[in-house]
Amino acid sequence: MAVQPPSCSDDGLIPRRYQEEIFERAVHGNVIAALDTGSGKTFISTLLIKWVSTKEVAREKLVVFLVPKVALAQQQCAFIAKHSPLRVKQATGATAPDMSDRLGWQELLSDVDVIVLTVVSQCHYPLSLEHSQGSRFQPSISYQREFLFQVSLLIFDECHHTRKNHAYNGIMREYYQCSDDQRPKIFGMTASPIWNAKDAVTSLAVLEKNLNASVVAVRDHVKELSDHSPRPKEIIQQYPPPPTEYPSYPVPTLWNRCSTIPHSPDIAIPWMKIQTRYRSAYESLGPCGAEIFLHAELKQQVRCLFDTAVPNGGPVSELGLRPFGVDDSNDGSDLIHKLDQILQLLAQYDEHLVGANGNTLNPSWCAPKVIALVDILLANFHDNFQSIVFVEQRHVATSLAELISRLPSATGRLKCAVLLGHGATDNSTASIKGMPTKVQGDVVQMFRKREVNILLATSVAEEGLDFPACDLVIRFDPVQHMVGYVQSRGRARHRTSTFVVLVEEGDAHQLARYQALKESEPELRSIYQTRDTTAVDDPSEDDDPSDTTVGERYVVPTTGAILSYTSAASLLHRLCALIPRDPFTPPQIPRYAGDFVSTLTLPASLPLPQELLTFTGPEKPTKREAKRAVAFMAVKRLHEIDVFDEYMLPSKGSKARVYEDADGRPVASMKNLPDMLDVLVRDPWVSSDKLFLHVIYVDGLPTAGLLTGSSLPQVELVMQGTLFTMEAGTPFEVLQPHQWERLRMFQDYTRAGLWWCVTHKNISAPLAACMVPLTERLLLDFSAIQGTVNNPFGSHNWSSIDQGHCDNLLVMNGKVHGRPLLLRSVRRDLTPISAPEPGSREASFPTYREYWIQKYTRKGVEPTVPTDCPLIEIQHFPREQSSYYPTESLRGVDCSQPSAPVGSKSLLPIYLCRNFQMPKAMWKTFRILPILMRRATDLWRARQAVIELSLPSIQPHILAEALTLPCANASFDNQRLETLGDSVLKLCTVVYIFHKFPFRHEGQLDAIRRCCVSNRTLLARAQEIGLERFISSEIQTMRVWPYTDPGNWDPARARGGRLVERSFPRRSLQECMESTLGAAFLSGGIPTAIRTGAALGLSFGGPIPWSLRYGWGLKHVNVSSLFTSLMERLGYEFKCGDLLIEAVSHPSFQYTSLPSYQRLEFLGDALIDLAIMRHLFYRFPKATSGDLTTAKGRLVRNAALASVAVKKLELHNVILLNNAGLSAAIWSYAKLLQETSYAEIVINGWKYEPPKALGDVFESIMGAVFVDSGHDFEKFSVIVEMIMEELLNEIEMDLPLDPVSILMIWMSKNGCRRVNFQRGSSHPHIKTADTVQVMVHGTAVTEPIRVRTKAVAKALAAELALKVLEDESSDYHLPRLCDCNPKGSEVRPGVGVGEDDEEEERDSERGGVDLAEDPVHKDETEEGFAVLAQSLVEARERRSPRAVIDRGESSDMDISEDEVGIR
Repeated sequence: MAVQPPSCSDDGLIPRRYQEEIFERAVHGNVIAALDTGSGKTFISTLLIKWVSTKEVAREKLVVFLVPKVALAQQQCAFIAKHSPLRVKQATGATAPDMSDRLGWQELLSDVDVIVLTVVSQCHYPLSLEHSQGSRFQPSISYQREFLFQVSLLIFDECHHTRKNHAYNGIMREYYQCSDDQRPKIFGMTASPIWNAKDAVTSLAVLEKNLNASVVAVRDHVKELSDHSPRPKEIIQQYPPPPTEYPSYPVPTLWNRCSTIPHSPDIAIPWMKIQTRYRSAYESLGPCGAEIFLHAELKQQVRCLFDTAVPNGGPVSELGLRPFGVDDSNDGSDLIHKLDQILQLLAQYDEHLVGANGNTLNPSWCAPKVIALVDILLANFHDNFQSIVFVEQRHVATSLAELISRLPSATGRLKCAVLLGHGATDNSTASIKGMPTKVQGDVVQMFRKREVNILLATSVAEEGLDFPACDLVIRFDPVQHMVGYVQSRGRARHRTSTFVVLVEEGDAHQLARYQALKESEPELRSIYQTRDTTAVDDPSEDDDPSDTTVGERYVVPTTGAILSYTSAASLLHRLCALIPRDPFTPPQIPRYAGDFVSTLTLPASLPLPQELLTFTGPEKPTKREAKRAVAFMAVKRLHEIDVFDEYMLPSKGSKARVYEDADGRPVASMKNLPDMLDVLVRDPWVSSDKLFLHVIYVDGLPTAGLLTGSSLPQVELVMQGTLFTMEAGTPFEVLQPHQWERLRMFQDYTRAGLWWCVTHKNISAPLAACMVPLTERLLLDFSAIQGTVNNPFGSHNWSSIDQGHCDNLLVMNGKVHGRPLLLRSVRRDLTPISAPEPGSREASFPTYREYWIQKYTRKGVEPTVPTDCPLIEIQHFPREQSSYYPTESLRGVDCSQPSAPVGSKSLLPIYLCRNFQMPKAMWKTFRILPILMRRATDLWRARQAVIELSLPSIQPHILAEALTLPCANASFDNQRLETLGDSVLKLCTVVYIFHKFPFRHEGQLDAIRRCCVSNRTLLARAQEIGLERFISSEIQTMRVWPYTDPGNWDPARARGGRLVERSFPRRSLQECMESTLGAAFLSGGIPTAIRTGAALGLSFGGPIPWSLRYGWGLKHVNVSSLFTSLMERLGYEFKCGDLLIEAVSHPSFQYTSLPSYQRLEFLGDALIDLAIMRHLFYRFPKATSGDLTTAKGRLVRNAALASVAVKKLELHNVILLNNAGLSAAIWSYAKLLQETSYAEIVINGWKYEPPKALGDVFESIMGAVFVDSGHDFEKFSVIVEMIMEELLNEIEMDLPLDPVSILMIWMSKNGCRRVNFQRGSSHPHIKTADTVQVMVHGTAVTEPIRVRTKAVAKALAAELALKVLEDESSDYHLPRLCDCNPKGSEVRPGVGVGEDDEEEERDSERGGVDLAEDPVHKDETEEGFAVLAQSLVEARERRSPRAVIDRGESSDMDISEDEVGIR
C-alpha cells in the first residue's frame, strides 16, 4: 500500500506526483534524491520530516538537517518553519554556541524538533559543523556517537560532498560505529550524485556506500518533472584569443611602474602571488581589468602595513591613519617613506582605475572574452532581464563587475553585483577576501528584488541558494566537473532560459570537455534513474582507495570523546590558533616534514617540554596518511598531559558559556533566574524561650538592656556627641511565675519609648526585641518600667517637675497629640493671663490665654485654659526615624546630626501638657536604638556568614560592609570592596590555573580563567552556598518598625535567627562574592583570601597558602650577565636565571629550549592588577568604585606599562625577539616614551599605541619576580610599587576625562539620547570591522576613523564629533540634528564606564555589567550609549560631598511653630 505524505494544505503547497514518488521511496529506506535544481527537493524533505515526527520511534528525538553553507541554512530553516508546525532552529554564525559550550548546545536542542546546521568540507575540527566566524558544532556531535542515538532523521543537503575528508563523510563514519537499531534514517539531496563522469558507476557506488543510502530519481512521473523543471537552451559562444598587446591602453601601466619599486624585505607585500593573479586577470579581462585588481590590492596591502608597522611611531593623529612625532632618524622612517611612495604612485592612477569618478572605459582595453560576454548580455537584455555569470576566481569576478559597469554600452543598463564564498585564506592583507554571510545575504536579496540584474558569482552560487529562475546563465570560465555543470545550468530554468558556455576559439580541449559532460549527462542519469533500488553494500568491505582510511581511534573513557585520524590534525590547528599573537608574529601552525614517515614540529611558543615539541610517526602507505598518523600520536600524548581536556578540546572557547570551572565542577545555568530575586535572609530579631541581655552603656554608664532571642555581637557608635556601647549578649532568664507578665511589661515599655522617640505610631505586633532600663548594678529597673507602662503617653501630674528637669523631660501638647516636645524651662513668672511679649505672634491678643482659646477651639468647643497655672517653655523634639549611621561613627568620630532639638522656643500652659518622665539617657538611647539595631544586624549577619559558610577570620565591620548592598542607602556599601575583590578573584584564579595546567598556553589559560571568574560562575556558586541569607539590603527608614515577630515563627528555632523575605537584583549575589573576597584580602592578605575563596566554592585550589602549596620548586640556575643591570633596577636578585630568559623571550624568538613569555605575562597581568588596585584603595578612601576602576585603567593600560618598561627597566634593550618590523617599532617608540612624561601618559595615554610587546614583557618580568620569590605577593607588591612609583604619583581622582567620556557627558547634559559608535569596514569584502564613526540620530558626524585598536578609534572619533557638534557654523551642530525631548523618558541607569576599551581588548575584563547578559550597555547602540552616559553623569555627581543625608525622617523635621503651640 502506498504511503501518503502528510497533508500540506495548511502550508499553501501541495506535493506534485513526482515529489510523492520520491517521498514514498524515502519512507521505505535510506535514499539520495537526485533531482534538478528547482525541482523541490527541500519540500520532499519537509514531507519526510513531518512523517518521521509522527512515528513512535522518533518521539523525543531530533531531526538534523545538514547544509554546506550558512546562507543555505537560513534558507532551509525558513522553508521548513513555514511549511511545518514543528519547532525549527538553526545554528550558524552568531546563532551557534561555541564548540565547547556543551550546556549551550543542550539548551539549544532541548526545545526544538528540527535543527539546521552548517558544515564545511575543509574544517579545522573533526566532524565539526562550522559557522562563519569559527565556532563549531557541539562536541557531543563531533566526538560522541551517542548523539546519533538522539537523531531520528539525518538530512544531507548537497550530499554529493560526502566523500573523502568532507565533514559529511566524517559524520557518517561515526554513524557506522552505531548498531543498526540505533542509526537514524538518512535522506540525501543533490542535483548531481556523480562526481567523476569518467567512472560513473564507481562514483555512484562510493556515494551510496558513504551515505548508506541508494540514489533514486523520478521514474514514473518524468514528464511532470520536465514540465516543472525545463532544460534551458544550451549555447557554446566562442570568442577570439586574447591579443598579445593592447596598443591603445595608456602606458606606462601601473604594473610597469610597480616593477621599478625595490622589493624590500621590510615591505611584506606578496609580490609573487599578486603577479600570478595579475596575469590571470590580464588573460581573462585584459589590461584594464588587471590594473583595476592591482590598484585595489596594493592599496589594501599598504593600509594593512601602516596598521602593523607604522602605528608604533607615536600618538596617533586625529585622522587616525598616520602617526606623528616620529624622528626621521629612527629605524621606522625608511619604511614609512617607502609606503608613502607606493601610495603616491597609486594616487596617480585613481582617476583612471577608480570607478567612483564616473569615467567610462575604452572597450579596446578589454579582452575579447569580456567583449563577448557584454555582447551576449546586451543581446538578451530586456526590462526584467536577469543573469548569473559564473567566474572561477574572486579577483576576476570583482574586477569584471567594475569593467562591465564602466563600459559605455552597458552604462545604465547592466547593474552588477558580486557574490563570493567565505573563503579560507589566511592572508589578512588581501583585498579580495571571502564574503561574510550577511553581505552574501544582502547581495542575494538585491538580486531577488531586481535592484541588480547581473550577478557575477563564484561557485558559491552553484549550490542550493534560492535564486529566481534566470533568463541567462553564462559560464565565463570553463566547466571543470559534472556537478558544476549540472548545478550552474540549473539556474537557467525558465522555459525560455539560455545557458551559455564561453570557449576560446581553437581551444579544442575545453570544447571537448564541455561536449563530453553534455553528452554523458543523460547516460549518467539513466544509471540511477532506471535501475531498481538495491541494498547498500556492507561498509565493512573494502574501502574505496580514493577515500582516506579511518585509521586508529581513541575513546576517552570518562566522556566517550573520540579521537580519530580525521580529527587529529584539525585539533592541532585549533590548539595553535588559540596562541595569542601580536600583528608582528606570524600565525603559529604545526609543521610537517617527510613523506611516508612524517615528522611533526609544534610551535615553540607552546609551553611544552622540548621532547614534546617534535613527534615522528609510523610509516604509512601515503603521505597524507603519514601526516595524520603523527598528528594522532601527538594529540593523544598531549591529552595525557592535559593539554587537551577530557572532551579532546584544547580550550573551553572564548564564546562558550560557562559549563564547568577549572576543577571540572559543573556550573548551573542561570538562564531562568529572574533579574530580581525574592530571597530569605537571616535576621537576629526573634523572641524565644531563651533570651539574651545586651547591656547598653551611654558614655560609659550602664543605661539600658536590649532583650532578644539571639546573642548579638558588641557594637560601638559615637552619635550626637555621645558614645554608645552595646555589649555582647549574655543569657537572661525571667522567673517562671511572673514570666509572661513581665515580658508583657517589657514590650509595653519598649512600645512607649518607640512611640515617643522613633515611630509616632502604635505597634500592635509582638516586638522581636525589648529595651528596658537598668540600674547601676546592671539590674532591671522595674519601678521605672512600671511607671512608664502606667502612663505610656505621659502624665498630667506636674507636681514633681522643677527646673532640674529642663532639657531632660519630654512633654506633649494635649491639643496636638503625637508631637513630642522637650522641656526647656518652667516659667513660674508667667501665667496664661500674662500679656505676650511685644513682637511675638501672641502680641495681637491681650493675653496668652485668649490666643490659646482662639487657636485650639474646634467645632465651637473652647479648650479649658486656667488663669493661674505656670507656663512652660518647650521646643520641638525630632524623632529618629532612620537607621542610617555614618562610617565615621564606627571609628569614634561624631559625624551625626546635632543632638539639640530644632525649631524656635514657644510657650504652653502646664494644664494643656503631659510629661513623660523617662530619664534623658533612656530616651537618648531610644533615639539611637534603630541605629544600634541596624548595626547589630549587620555585624550579626557577618558573624553568621563566617560560622555557616566556614569562612576564615574576617574583620566583622569589613565583612558587614561587603554584605551591604547599594540599595540599602547606607553610608557604605560593597561597591569599593567588590572592585578590590574583582582583582583578588582574578589573581587567585590565575595563580591556581597557572600551576594546575603547566602545559597550556596563555590562550587556553585565559579561556579557563574567563569561565572561573564569569558572573555566571559567581552567581551559581553564591546560590550553592546560600550567600543570599547574609546580605543586607534593607533601607534605612523606620516609618514602620521592622523588628516585630511574625505570628508563624517557631521560637524553638531562634538560635540561628529567623528568615525574612527580601528582594534585590540577582547581580548583587555575584558582587557580594567579590566584595567578600575583598574583605578577606583586607583582613588577612592573600592567605585569608585563598581560604575564603575555597569556602565560597571558587577555583582557588583549596585553602593551603601558595608558599606551602607551590613553594619555590625551581632549580638554581645562574643568571646571565645580560640581566645584571635589570636586576639592579628591579632591586631584586633572581635565583633562577631561566625564569628571566623566559620572561624576555618574544614568541618570534624560537632559539631557546624555554617557552615564550606569554604564560608569565598572563600571570603578571593579574599580579599588577591587584597590586595597583590595593594601592588605589588605600590611597583614595573616598573614591567610588568607578573612580578606582578608571584610575586603574589609566595605570595598567599598555601605554603606561610600556612607559615604565622603557624608562625604569630599559626592557627594550633586553627583550629577545626575531622580527625586524617589531624591532623597528620598539626602538621607534622607546625613544618617544623616554621623552614623554608620566603625567602625559596618565592623562592622554589613550593616544599612544606602543607595541604590545613592551607592556607584555613588563608583565612577564613581574610574573617572574613573583614566581622566583616563592609566590610572595607582599614582596612582589613592594617591588612593583617601587618601580611604578612615579607613574602612581601622577594619578588623581580629578584628572581630565578621556574623549569618549567627555562626549557621553556632554550629550547627556544636552538631552540627546540618540548617539552611538558605529563600526564598519574600510573595504566591502573585509570580514572584520576596522573603522569607527560617531552617529547622531542616524547621521554620521565624523568620517570613519581607522586605527589598529578600537579604543583609540573611538577616542579619536569622539574628539572629532564633539568639535563639529559644538560648532554653530557646522551642518552637524547638535540642535540641527537632535529633536530629543530633554524631559522625555529616562534611560535605565547603569554602572560606571571604564576609561576606554583597551582593558576590554587586552583581557576582556568584566566590569560592573555583564555585557553578555545585558547587551544594552554597549556604546555601539543608542540605548547602550545613553545608559553609559547617564551613569557617567551620575558618577560625577556622586563625587561631590553629600550636602544633606536623607535619613528618612518624617514631617516632624519640618514641623511649624504653629503645631507646637505658637503661631
